[in-house]
Amino acid sequence: MEQMAYLKNLCSLFYHLLLLAFILTNNVNADGLKLGFYENTCPKVEAIVQKIIAEKISLAPSLAAPLLRMHFHDCFVRGCDGSVLIDSTKNNQAEKDGFPNLSLRGFQIIDATKTAVEAACPGVVSCADILALVARDATYQIKGPYWPVPLGRRDGRVSIASESLTDLPSPFDNITRLKEHFTSKGLSVKDLVVLSGGHTVGTSHCLGVAVRLYNFTGRGDTDPSLDSDYVPYLKSKCKPTDTTTLIEMDPGSVRTFDENYYINVLKRRGLFVSDAALLSDYETSAYVKLQAQSHGSTFLKDFQESMVKMGQIGVLTGSAGEIRRYCNAIN
Repeated sequence: MEQMAYLKNLCSLFYHLLLLAFILTNNVNADGLKLGFYENTCPKVEAIVQKIIAEKISLAPSLAAPLLRMHFHDCFVRGCDGSVLIDSTKNNQAEKDGFPNLSLRGFQIIDATKTAVEAACPGVVSCADILALVARDATYQIKGPYWPVPLGRRDGRVSIASESLTDLPSPFDNITRLKEHFTSKGLSVKDLVVLSGGHTVGTSHCLGVAVRLYNFTGRGDTDPSLDSDYVPYLKSKCKPTDTTTLIEMDPGSVRTFDENYYINVLKRRGLFVSDAALLSDYETSAYVKLQAQSHGSTFLKDFQESMVKMGQIGVLTGSAGEIRRYCNAIN
């Protein structure tokens, strides 16, 4: 038993060294992003973020999934520039108030983290970097993977609500549309199916599944791609006009980051049209089957790599953008 544990730890260490080497040699789309970016200007930034997130998630573990999702939503609109954090003004409706972002939660945790970082290093660390670190640390707190986060992002000065409608993948997207969204951001089909695995944690409003249950083709019918044995359970949770009730995306595993999402998708019990769509493509369906049938043999490793890639989408570095004093407002 001791020898097996030793070998497991050795393999884990070897993998993390490989991932580190991958990041150091593949700073794709990220001139100016690097590990240890704040080594001289704010050396304790990661420790500060980790401490706050450990405290916050221990008290409210249900916030881990929304914080991960917030990072995703930030990166897919104008790149990972913290624009999703900006409040609307009388002259501008910001991303935060775009329809796909109305269900985001946890902004107060980002603000609290920024306040703590500012107290240690005023005007140094961007909100975009803080959000990237928070997403990683929140995921780790619910037994998810821990990935190195290259830093050096700058904060954007533009945030437009309507762009959240055009740039974010939708839970109603088919596989063709999903591929278009991901490839337009420099991500692969594998990244698409891997990052979809983030649905292993968190909840959605019934609005996201109601059409599949009650009016899929406009004739009062149910989506035939849903497991018929699962439909009565979903209907018991979500009535036709219910837009407020929360439903688990991965029942039984909603607060634990694991491969159970792929097991549910393979059983045709994915909550969204976009989940079911993964079975309609050879590459994505093969990945779903692999993780479902192998207890997620490569999922955590793959998720680490895809999150590093996603975190480098369209970043602002150098003198571009700014370092916001407060994450919810441009300077």
